[in-house]
Amino acid sequence: PHVEQKGSLVAPDRLRFDFSHYQAMTPEELREVERMVNERAMADQPVTTVVVDIAEAQQMGAMALFGEKYGEKVRVVRMGDFSMELCGGTHVERTGQIGLFRILSESSVGSGLRRIEAVTGHGVIEHLEAQESLLRDAAQALNTRPAEVPARIAAQADQIRELERRLQELQQQQAGSQAEALLSQAVEVNGVKLLATPAGEADRDALTRMADTLADKLRSGVVVLAGLSNNTVIFVAKVTPDLVKRGAHAGNLVREVAKVAGGGGGGRPDFAQAGGKDPSKLESALGKAAEVLAAQLK
Repeated sequence: PHVEQKGSLVAPDRLRFDFSHYQAMTPEELREVERMVNERAMADQPVTTVVVDIAEAQQMGAMALFGEKYGEKVRVVRMGDFSMELCGGTHVERTGQIGLFRILSESSVGSGLRRIEAVTGHGVIEHLEAQESLLRDAAQALNTRPAEVPARIAAQADQIRELERRLQELQQQQAGSQAEALLSQAVEVNGVKLLATPAGEADRDALTRMADTLADKLRSGVVVLAGLSNNTVIFVAKVTPDLVKRGAHAGNLVREVAKVAGGGGGGRPDFAQAGGKDPSKLESALGKAAEVLAAQLK
């Protein structure tokens, strides 16, 4: 009962239909709408029009749409026994001339306002031909038959997940090996071990894993790593619990380091992340770490 037509576009091969509704339609509801429309179209019922007084049209039960203003005389369009409304547009002579009906999309166009876009007649044929062409292209790219595309995609998705798992294992192994080499670069700041070093091309997750590994190996210390990703700098900082008690703060530390590289960030006392815009300042930024840490320690 709450659904009302709020606007429309009608063309020979497509349509747009706006209506009031409080949520997105489900795929099942859309398929049911398609079934109902195609059922009415294929019934090939006659479309008749009469011009009558507005009062007579109301007595007939004709539907007036989305608050339009009507004159004394109105045009009533009836399709079989399932639709009767006031409308000034032109129409087919029988519902069968509509041909097939296919919904392309249903979306939000405002608060409490939804929109259906669909194709009809030759528009459906063109749509199906385009979909078949896409399916053939996908099958060719996957080196399989169209009917086997879903199964091949599922198999490749499983393969990708397995490769990603193996890659993560290799990255962890590499991080462990690299950690051993980096530990020798640690320096002492007021009796605290500080490892502030570049880590090459690495994303945020890889840097985090490496920082965790290095902090574990140091047992007591501060780790600041800088990685390059998409021509930007990523910083991570890790502080062991005993040094948090002494005033070391990863969030404040990495924020000051990142500022040197034109960036910013922050986080918890024990772990934090930041970003920098200028990779050329990476070494200078890491050089700032000792100064900031010295000021933090009690």
